[in-house]
Amino acid sequence: MSPVLVAETADGAVELGPALSIFDPVHVGIDEFGQPVRVPLIYRNMLIGGEPGAGKSALLNALVAHAALSLDCRLCLLDGKQVELGQWRGCADAFVGPDIVKANILLTRLQTMMDRRYTYLLACKRRKITPNDTFLPYVVVIDEIAFYSATTGDKKQREEFAALLRDLVARGRAVGIIVIAATQRPSSDIIPTSLRDLFAWRFAGRCTNDSSSDIVLGHGWANQGWTANSISPNNPGAGLLIAEGGSPQLIKTAYLDDLVCAAIADYAATLRAIAPPIDGRKLRPVPAAA
Repeated sequence: MSPVLVAETADGAVELGPALSIFDPVHVGIDEFGQPVRVPLIYRNMLIGGEPGAGKSALLNALVAHAALSLDCRLCLLDGKQVELGQWRGCADAFVGPDIVKANILLTRLQTMMDRRYTYLLACKRRKITPNDTFLPYVVVIDEIAFYSATTGDKKQREEFAALLRDLVARGRAVGIIVIAATQRPSSDIIPTSLRDLFAWRFAGRCTNDSSSDIVLGHGWANQGWTANSISPNNPGAGLLIAEGGSPQLIKTAYLDDLVCAAIADYAATLRAIAPPIDGRKLRPVPAAA
C-alpha cells in the first residue's frame, strides 16, 4: 500500500492521502507470463512509437498518471492534438497545445534551468541530483513528435524544436529532466538515429514494417526476429520494450480508459492544489489508516 503523505505547512500538518514517487519504478504493464513490468524513469528517458491504435496512448497515460501522482516532480505536457494529454492539464505546471512558438519557449526555459542545475552540481562537486535535493525532477511529455518537428510552423521553428529536444534528452537526465516522447510516425526523418539512441527506454507498438520497428528499437533487431510488425493489429497494447543495452521484451501495456484517467487526474490535481510540489517542501510518510 502506498504511504499516506503529510505536508508540513505554516498551519500544521495536512494529510494528503496516498501518493507515489518519481524515484520509484513505474508500472507499465505485464510480460508474456503475466508478471508485472516496472521501469525506472529517473535519470532516463523513454521513446514510444507505433501506428495508430497500437497502444501508444495507453502507455503514455500510464506514465503520466504515475508522474501526476508523484508529488516530488513537476509535469510539463506538449500535445499537438490537445485531447491526448488534456485530461492531465490540471496536474501540469505547463501545457502546450498546437503552438510551435510556445513549445520552443517552454523547451528553451527547460534548457536554461538544466544549465543552471549543472552549474549547481559543479559547485557541489556532484554528478547528479538526489531525492534530498531542494529542486525537483521535471517530467516532460511530448505526444506526437512529428507535429512539432515536421508538420507545424516553418523550417527554422521545426529545426529549433528538434535541436532543443535533442539537447534535453542528451543532457537532462542527471539533473532530473525526464523526457517521454511518442510518435505515430516512426520514420527516420522524425526519429533520427542520433536522437533515438539517447532514449534509455524504447517501446514499439505494432508498426507497419520491419524498418519502422527498427527505427524505434534499434537497427538490426528485426533481423534477429524482434519486430513490432509481427504483432497482431487485433492485439492493441502489445509491443516490444527495450532497455538501454538490453534485449526487446514483449509486454502488454496497462490500460486506463477515459473515466479512470479523469478520476486519477482529478485526484492528483487535488493533491497538488493542497500541497503543490514546491521545491524544498518537506513531505514525510506516515502509516496508512487501517
